[in-house]
Amino acid sequence: MNKKKVLSTVRYVASTTPVFSLSEITAYFDEPMTVSRIYGIIRPELTRLGLTAKENAGDVEISRIVLPQQYLLNREEQERTEAFFTARSIPAALDRGIGCYLAKKVGRDWTDPVILERLRRAIVAQKDDYWKPSHKRSLQYTKGYSVLGYLAYHFPVYLMQTERLLAMLARDGLLKNTMTILDAGTGPGVVPLAIADFYSRLDGARATVWSVERSEEHLEAFTFLAREFVKKSAGVEIMPPIKADLRDVNISDVPEKIDLLIFSNVLNELPDSTLDTRAGIVARLAERLAPEGSVLIVEPADEENAKRMRSLTIALATYGLSIHAPCSFIWGTPCTAPRCWSFESAPAIRMTTVMEALARCEDSYRYVNTDIKYSYAVLRKDGQRRSTYQISPGSKFLRLSRIHLHVGKRVNVAGLKMSGELGDARSHVFKICDGTARTPVYAVLPSYHITPKNDLITSAPYGTVLELRNVLVRYNTGHDAYNLLVSRNTEIRIPGLATGYGRRSG
Repeated sequence: MNKKKVLSTVRYVASTTPVFSLSEITAYFDEPMTVSRIYGIIRPELTRLGLTAKENAGDVEISRIVLPQQYLLNREEQERTEAFFTARSIPAALDRGIGCYLAKKVGRDWTDPVILERLRRAIVAQKDDYWKPSHKRSLQYTKGYSVLGYLAYHFPVYLMQTERLLAMLARDGLLKNTMTILDAGTGPGVVPLAIADFYSRLDGARATVWSVERSEEHLEAFTFLAREFVKKSAGVEIMPPIKADLRDVNISDVPEKIDLLIFSNVLNELPDSTLDTRAGIVARLAERLAPEGSVLIVEPADEENAKRMRSLTIALATYGLSIHAPCSFIWGTPCTAPRCWSFESAPAIRMTTVMEALARCEDSYRYVNTDIKYSYAVLRKDGQRRSTYQISPGSKFLRLSRIHLHVGKRVNVAGLKMSGELGDARSHVFKICDGTARTPVYAVLPSYHITPKNDLITSAPYGTVLELRNVLVRYNTGHDAYNLLVSRNTEIRIPGLATGYGRRSG
């Protein structure tokens, strides 16, 4: 076995999880590899790789070296976090809290058919407003039943996706032992409450959470839920929200040296906001970032909002903020994000108690919101990136900016998997981007062409760099896009990872 392949495989696995055992990766290699043989190869290189090793009952546990203040989840914390995501339910205390707050606000049992019907009307009105062109939407969610409808319909999904994003930041090594976090436009406290729940499964991490919100009704809901749900022993201190509009918040009211600045499903809702306006709001608050701090921007996964968010992240480069993830510019050239509809997806959540009650009617689908799909970007001041992979000079990969010259030909390409499943069981479709494409490009894998050599396209996580060898280029006239047909003769790899076809799970 080539030493370089062993080292690159260990390096890659360590980038995806902070702790693993060598026995877990023996199946990654094409030829049989024992734990002792792998350990013998990597042992002299551990320090250079930023790893440590601990021998244990015939196995070897590999851990990333934790930098000062960096907080990486240990194995038990990872297991608790994964169990939470597997359950797919919001915390029971929050589920009850939402019902209690509804009853408090309406002055009677929230299961009253009259109350449920009012909630349904509020949800439908919000959805109708949302799907209007952006310049005609109001999307205020600031008073009365609009706030209650938001709690019933949007809150549960946004809470779960925030927890998934926090887990992602932990895997990327972007959490610290002690964090100062600011949630810009908190609404009824989705993000602070998600942070409190996420940190309740951690053993030693601490966070102080600040927020900005202008709506009195949202602040009332936030205060009630935080009082009922957040335990003082959870390692999280939620500060009194700053009552202000994001567009003119007094910067001196905002804490200094913020470790994590979050804009969750809020920038798209600012009325009459231009790209420059949104970029200015982010940049102004980012002035309070710590030198090693991160900005997390999250928006809905629909085409309009996802594209606007990508354009925003590119525009923020002029303010000194560079993209850490999910994008990676593997050709070393800047991207203008043309027509970039990219999003992450995760398993649907279970319905809350309130949602189940709302769904007991005709057209119940109108009141159920369980799908998790979102667009996100992590930005940094220090230029740190999740992936440092670059196309090496002389490599035989086609830039996607030149794909129009190769229609009908078989080519090799490298790029990031930048979408969840866009197809179906008969034909899998995923967006592919290398940072140069002027027209959208998609990898298409018909189910009858799936082989152990190409099915990595279906299991690789969002944002993974992939090499696709021997794909057929086709032009899709109806969508003005290019398809890369993945066939039985196509080979798909993660750069630097020993093949191990069909053995890696997402």
